[in-house]
Amino acid sequence: MGTAVGSWQGATLAWVLVLLAGAGALENGLARTPTMGWLHWERFLCSTDCALEPLSCVSEQLFMQMADLMVSDGWKDVGYEYVCIDDCWMSLTRDHQDRLQPDPERFPSGIRKLADYVHSKGLKLGIYGDVGNKTCAGFPGSYGYYDLDAQTFADWGVDLLKFDGCNYGTQDQLAEGYRNMSLALNKTGRSIVYSCEWPLYMRPMQKPNYTEIKHYCNHWRNFADIYDAWNSVKNTLEWTALHQDSIVDVAGPGGWNDPDMLVIGNFGLSWDQQLTQMALWAIMAAPLLMSNDLRHISPQAKWLLQNKDVIAINQDPLGKQGYRITKDNNFELWERPLSGGAYAVAVMNRQEIGGPQIFSFSTSFLGNGLACNPACSIQQILPTSEDWGLHNWVSFLNTEVNPTGTVLLKVVVIGESPAEKPVMNINKKPSPDIL
Repeated sequence: MGTAVGSWQGATLAWVLVLLAGAGALENGLARTPTMGWLHWERFLCSTDCALEPLSCVSEQLFMQMADLMVSDGWKDVGYEYVCIDDCWMSLTRDHQDRLQPDPERFPSGIRKLADYVHSKGLKLGIYGDVGNKTCAGFPGSYGYYDLDAQTFADWGVDLLKFDGCNYGTQDQLAEGYRNMSLALNKTGRSIVYSCEWPLYMRPMQKPNYTEIKHYCNHWRNFADIYDAWNSVKNTLEWTALHQDSIVDVAGPGGWNDPDMLVIGNFGLSWDQQLTQMALWAIMAAPLLMSNDLRHISPQAKWLLQNKDVIAINQDPLGKQGYRITKDNNFELWERPLSGGAYAVAVMNRQEIGGPQIFSFSTSFLGNGLACNPACSIQQILPTSEDWGLHNWVSFLNTEVNPTGTVLLKVVVIGESPAEKPVMNINKKPSPDIL
């Protein structure tokens, strides 16, 4: 490991010089809006027995099939761009030049050929590494080889690196490793989105410095891995809300909080819970990285994941992350500032028993009283598209929401014309059949 290109002293000096220059090391022009794509982990895990499980084996065939479907089934057209490999792609040893190498049986053509194939579809390829000695699944980590591995990824034509934090040693080694890989990626000259798990592994020991993390990472994981289960989604949302004062403001173009993968289209979430994940990931300005089987996805799940109005909220160029503004018994009200003075609003019903319930709130709650002042139009985005008409800043909205479900709204402020004042719907209550 001592022969890896670049010493920690050199990397530290480079880091200091970059900060003195007044710019973060990761001013790479990437991820100006949250990354969108597909990632294998939650659905396919570390399946490596291609004879026993040929359809779920982590192999070049799987990623080529997903790339094909992302083009043919409209995923690319709505913004899903990255086809991402997670853990378990590697051989258990490095090659004779100390370079990482793919498993020769599952990736016989090599990563360069796979990248070429993905690029030929107009898509981009993501890959996985680890800051420590070994990956979480026990494959070779990048500790001591940051420059060499970064250059290897660049030579292969990789466009995104998910960099995990298992087996890292000390907290100082963890932080130094994430900094070093960021600098190493930049030195290659190739545009590579850098997805970190730095704060996730740091938080048990010390409070993350998110200003520093954003200097180095395009997005970063804060909380536990997502599972195909409502408790997992619910706990991720609760963690985010409880820590929003420290994580929301740092997010923006080039750097995003990552609550982990979308598990829509799998097995564990009800339809209402899938609506909630999609709506709240849009509110949180989260990377939209699906982990599902695009070969076997329901039309309903496909409609939700490809909903252009929800994606437009997620990808809004203002780049402000949303936040929870109130928690009232079983209901939560979230909002996200959008470009043009608009707001996205999510009303979530956390109750897991009974039937639909009504949540009433005033438009004066929204945007510190500015979202509907003097007037606004409101469009329901989810669970179905519905025009709620015009309102004013003292309107009350009565929103019916299914258990564990969410209603997603877009509120667009309207300046009042002296010549023609709009007619207001003071007490809008959507009819039950649209929910």
